[in-house]
Amino acid sequence: IHLKEANRHRNCCSFDDCKLTTEWLLSRTRHRPKIAIVCGSGLGLLADNVSNKQTFRYEDIPNFPVSTVPGHEGCLVFGQIKGKSCVFMQGRFHLYEGYSLCKVTFPMRIFKLMGVETIVVTNASGGLCQDFKVGDIMVIKDHINLPGFAGQHPLCGPNDERFGIRFPCMSDAYSKDLRKLVLDITAELGYSNFVREGVYCMVSGPNFETIAEARMLHILGSDSVGMDYHNTRRKKFFFTKQ
Repeated sequence: IHLKEANRHRNCCSFDDCKLTTEWLLSRTRHRPKIAIVCGSGLGLLADNVSNKQTFRYEDIPNFPVSTVPGHEGCLVFGQIKGKSCVFMQGRFHLYEGYSLCKVTFPMRIFKLMGVETIVVTNASGGLCQDFKVGDIMVIKDHINLPGFAGQHPLCGPNDERFGIRFPCMSDAYSKDLRKLVLDITAELGYSNFVREGVYCMVSGPNFETIAEARMLHILGSDSVGMDYHNTRRKKFFFTKQ
């Protein structure tokens, strides 16, 4: 019995589970998004002005986790922006909520099966770089997955080639072309004084870092720190294109 229970948790997000969820969604919407946007804390409003809007609550989607953090509405929103079909996550999931990393990253696998090619991930994080100011926007150019060093990684366990290779390369994790596009646009708009590039560090939380921990992370090369795992889950995520 204990072995069966362990195997159940180990394979909590099997390909069949992901396929069932994907088929459930695609059978209920005509949208076929190529772009996914994960809305961080307080940024659910990004999905408010899409056209041909269609919303699904997480609790109604088979196998989908439910957001428990204030500021995360818990909706999957399909729609169009300037003719581009998109899907928005209004709220995400965190390791500190008690979910396994398999569940935390479950939506990313659904997006892959839906045919999404570009994912934009946003979050609220703490600045470590002394040059940063409160309210600055940081475009992630690289990351440090601190829990991953201790084996807390969603790619641990049996690998399913239908999702990707066993040993993904992370040297090109964040699209240079999309990052350049963001920085070019911010320069045109006159926003360069508060848009930065930097390295994001993921910690598990839920407590904020001590002064000594923040100092250590900065020494290790981190410019910002947060508790969101989507940003560090796999290759090609923040401002990223396959």
